Amino acid sequence: MKLILFILLFSMSIYGFAQEFTGDWKGTIDRRGNKLDLIFHIVNDRGKLATTLDLPIQEKKGILFDNTVINAKEITISSSKMSITYVGVLENDQLVGSYKQSGMESPLTLSKLENKLPGNKALPSSEEELQALAAKDNGNYKYKVEDYFAKPKASSFQLSPDGKYMSYQEKDANLKNHVYVKNIKTREVKRVIEEKGELIRRYAWVNNNHLIYIMDKGGNENYHLFSVKIDGSANKELTPFDGVKADILALLKEDPDHIIISMNKNKPQISDPYQLNIVTGEFQQLYKNENVETPIVDYDFDKDGNLRGYTKIKDGVITQYFYTKDGGETFSLIKEYGMEDTFEVLQYNYSSKNPDDAYVLTNLESDKAEIQLYDLKLNKPIKSIFSNDDYDVSDISLSRKRGYEIDCFIYEGDKKEIVPQSKFFKNLDQNIRKQFTGYQYRIIGVTDDESMYLVVVTSDKVVGKYYTYDPEKNEFSFLYDLMPQLKEEDMAEMRPIIFKSRDGKTIHGYITLPKATSEVKKFPLIVNPHGGPQGVRDHWSFNPETQLFASRGYATLQVNFRISGGYGKEFFKSGFKQIGRKLMDDVEDGLQYVINEGLVDKTKVAIYGASHGGYAVLRGMEKTPDLYVCGVDYCGVSNIFTFMSSIPAYWKPYIKIIKGYWYDVDDPEEKIIAQEVSPVFHIDKIKKPLFVIQGGNDPRVNINESDQIVEALRKKGFVVPYMVKYDEGHGFHKEKNQIELYQTMLGFLIENLK
Repeated sequence: MKLILFILLFSMSIYGFAQEFTGDWKGTIDRRGNKLDLIFHIVNDRGKLATTLDLPIQEKKGILFDNTVINAKEITISSSKMSITYVGVLENDQLVGSYKQSGMESPLTLSKLENKLPGNKALPSSEEELQALAAKDNGNYKYKVEDYFAKPKASSFQLSPDGKYMSYQEKDANLKNHVYVKNIKTREVKRVIEEKGELIRRYAWVNNNHLIYIMDKGGNENYHLFSVKIDGSANKELTPFDGVKADILALLKEDPDHIIISMNKNKPQISDPYQLNIVTGEFQQLYKNENVETPIVDYDFDKDGNLRGYTKIKDGVITQYFYTKDGGETFSLIKEYGMEDTFEVLQYNYSSKNPDDAYVLTNLESDKAEIQLYDLKLNKPIKSIFSNDDYDVSDISLSRKRGYEIDCFIYEGDKKEIVPQSKFFKNLDQNIRKQFTGYQYRIIGVTDDESMYLVVVTSDKVVGKYYTYDPEKNEFSFLYDLMPQLKEEDMAEMRPIIFKSRDGKTIHGYITLPKATSEVKKFPLIVNPHGGPQGVRDHWSFNPETQLFASRGYATLQVNFRISGGYGKEFFKSGFKQIGRKLMDDVEDGLQYVINEGLVDKTKVAIYGASHGGYAVLRGMEKTPDLYVCGVDYCGVSNIFTFMSSIPAYWKPYIKIIKGYWYDVDDPEEKIIAQEVSPVFHIDKIKKPLFVIQGGNDPRVNINESDQIVEALRKKGFVVPYMVKYDEGHGFHKEKNQIELYQTMLGFLIENLK
């Protein structure tokens, strides 16, 4: 008995020491003046210690060691293959020791890192499990996943205001997308922004000498703003505040050293406007947004940086527009409207002698949003200048050089439409359309003197080809094809469709069909509800997801269900408090339409979506459990109650509006509905395989939403593959992660849909 007790105590002692050593440890060694961070991950694998190593600067993770041995307070970690040995002694929560590699020895003290990974870390599938699933996509296909989702070698082309330089992002061998500036005359190229651990989310020219760019941390959407000179010098962070989100409100052509930004620096729920000097980094608060209960949620500045108007939220659901009639001394309420309405100042009419004239996008007097010339001081429309009977108008373009005359109007029907107005733009539009018949185009840049335009040409089969255009010479110069590896003739057609819902609504959408073969007459189908859902819609364009699916023989259905944007106020409003109900009916009716048209195999239908689309996957699989053979949920809401309670602080002013679109869980009647349409409460109805994908730092749909559904289904006995990336937020944006996601998804679809 004493021997048994001694053995038990001894094993408990060893186990106790093992527990002290397990976890993540970080330290830095000095190699010839270069600092190298090392992160050791020590785990207890069924009673045996195992160690892996990360080298952040080289972006290497999971380097496996042969042996991990502890002796009292000492640990030895070694790899014969790499000729590495680390010996450290545990002293006050640190490992103090030495690191030897290939005959070189350096002192190395490791400090334990607190594990701050979000969510239940025991739930995600192992890399081996996910790789095994991905390996099932092993057919002899012409194109690989990388062909669709590897970021272009070069992208994000922009012209400097004076036209002397062109900037762009270029990818290196480590998949980093740095920003370069090219002198158009001398052809000299300089790298001005280096992308390191975090993605450069956006960048832009502020003036002829400076660029600005935005980054966050791991997808948390707390964006920080930086500036840099075009020679790469004076790279500085302009908003160095932890936990603060910065956004750009206005670039000032008339004051090129300044921009106007917003920051939630004073209160996390609301943002204040600041004038920021991008050269010195100095900023000045322009207005105080003090009331969290009735916050300002948007600001309108004119071209000179003067605050002319702002938008407030009253009682959580009423929008109020305030305008100054005395140069900013006071602001008066001129409009009050509901969450289905629009009143937005697009541009001030600088061609008018009346400083209060503006071009306003509004649907206050119509179902479809139209553009009006509006006198803001008198608070009345002067005239309607553009509308469409079937679709909301979206934008207007003016020429700064030609006295702010109207160049064109823009709206989106089945495809994006540009409607020329000025004589100059009619000629430009005609020349572009003649050169690129059958394609869409967008003007994404123009020099201040309008002597050079940057044009991108697209279609459902072409992701984007860049050209510069000289209007005086009517000359196009080819610049770059974003995805030359994808041949247009191999891509699938995206067809607009129109059908009637079961309650009589006209619903628009798209179906992408693989090229027909003699063997396949009806295709297996992936139903792909869009995110949002409010105000968002699917578009006719090159879609790498639908093209990838088509390359594997799958059709894709995208339905712009009620509450989608662009189809008028009544259509939008008809989706309020119908998420998970009539929105799903519209998706199902779209599916029945393409089945009736003889396009797809009704016995082979999967459902896949992200964000609200991920919610629709879960809801569809329990609402109509026999309709789909499998589902892929990508950062989807599973529980409306926890979703509402976990929204980020800067969404708090919109919480009643969000509840107006979704459901008010504090209202007894709506609480019942919210429970009825929250998939996590109906696990027993889900019968088909599910694959779940989630970003660990997602601020919109918290990782808990995915954890809940995975844990509940596994308790029921389901095998649920679960991919989590802890360096991503709402959706995956890093190339490596995107490619892994779609490789694994294809394996899952092959296993369950084909």
